[in-house]
Amino acid sequence: MADDTTDTKSSNQMWGGRFASGPDAIMEEINASIGFDKKLFAQDIRGSIAHATMLAHQGIISADDKDKIVHGLNTILSEIESGNFKFSRQLEDIHMNVEARLATLIGPAAGRLHTARSRNDQVALDFRLWVKEELQKTEQMLTGLIAAFLDRAEEHAESVMPGFTHLQTAQPVTFGHHCMAYVEMFGRDRARVRHAIEHLDESPIGAAALAGTGYPIDRHMTAKALGFREPTRNSIDTVSDRDFAIEFLSIAAIAGMHLSRLAEEIVIWSTPQFGFVRLSDAFSTGSSIMPQKKNPDAAELVRAKTGRINGSLVALLTIMKGLPLAYSKDMQEDKEQVFDAAESLELAIAAMTGMVRDMTVNTARMKAAAGSGYSTATDLADWLVREAGLPFRDAHHVTGRAVALAESKGCDLAELPLSDLQAIHPDITDKVYDVLTVEASVASRKSFGGTAPSEVRRQIAFWRARN
Repeated sequence: MADDTTDTKSSNQMWGGRFASGPDAIMEEINASIGFDKKLFAQDIRGSIAHATMLAHQGIISADDKDKIVHGLNTILSEIESGNFKFSRQLEDIHMNVEARLATLIGPAAGRLHTARSRNDQVALDFRLWVKEELQKTEQMLTGLIAAFLDRAEEHAESVMPGFTHLQTAQPVTFGHHCMAYVEMFGRDRARVRHAIEHLDESPIGAAALAGTGYPIDRHMTAKALGFREPTRNSIDTVSDRDFAIEFLSIAAIAGMHLSRLAEEIVIWSTPQFGFVRLSDAFSTGSSIMPQKKNPDAAELVRAKTGRINGSLVALLTIMKGLPLAYSKDMQEDKEQVFDAAESLELAIAAMTGMVRDMTVNTARMKAAAGSGYSTATDLADWLVREAGLPFRDAHHVTGRAVALAESKGCDLAELPLSDLQAIHPDITDKVYDVLTVEASVASRKSFGGTAPSEVRRQIAFWRARN
């Protein structure tokens, strides 16, 4: 999208007579943005209708011209939506394509639409409207993903599984508690989305090229008509700003990272070696050569989408980092990054929501794994502190000796005879066996935010109330 001050094609009557010759094919190729910014057609037309309505209200254009402009713009909107609009690369961008068609439809009145505005504030408006709508869509999709996890968490509030650190069995937890960890992650993503909507909720239209305008416009009127909280407060910053796009990409990158972590766990859990979950055929593929294979391709592709989103964020940060105020043509390169990241994020959230709702959870396999690796060792140490009065470091040492003995005998801690445990420390009694099962372990973790089923249900109720 070109700056109004850099017109380059004399053969286009929109440009005026500054240049004696038109650009060659290379310049046309690098300059045109209609191939991607046509995605902004609805926002461009919506903004133009609001602008024309305000101009008429302020007496800057006649009511008759306004009516012609609005009717023509609605006609163009119908043509684009029905696929009957012919986009022209020679007209460069969505703004000039719409304006040229408007001139064909209504004649000279079309030329009054651009009064008191520039393509600089026009594109800032279109893009901001698009990003706001995309953030609102993302908010809804994250709410759906959170709801899917809340349902699985409630279903499995008591289903025991191993909790991991370093991908090694650490302590027993419940699958419901593990699901709620992702509710917290995606809840933070949604909060960031809401904050971003609040940050960008200012209307750019009326900033003009960079200095505002001498016409008696009413920017509060257009802001209200377009659903913004208020107009922006500095015309230079308005046409220079792409923070809203960078913030969207930042949010997308963080959410993508969360989705990728979840995807990685699904990939691991669905292996025959783990067998914790099974994906349906809807989210899996087979192998062209190995008939026994069932590959978690949807999860793997979600994991890969994160790389594309991260690349878009870095690209736009790099584009913007060296630009002086106010507008530079470099900023035409902002939209493809955001469009691609938005598409990737939408697809990843939708796929993950489907997988979470669709996957079969093997609770028996999870429970068996939860007891492996001496996962209740910490419970033994805690029991020694509570019941035998040992300092935790001493209890840690005693527990380490018990684990070593169990390893040498090839059994679990709960299978060690009391005599063996008392040989390690005489104050151990048979009551210790009450804490050495995985069920007892998770039930005991009643601290706020812990894995005890009662606490998991408390957090589910909290999130259901705010979802």
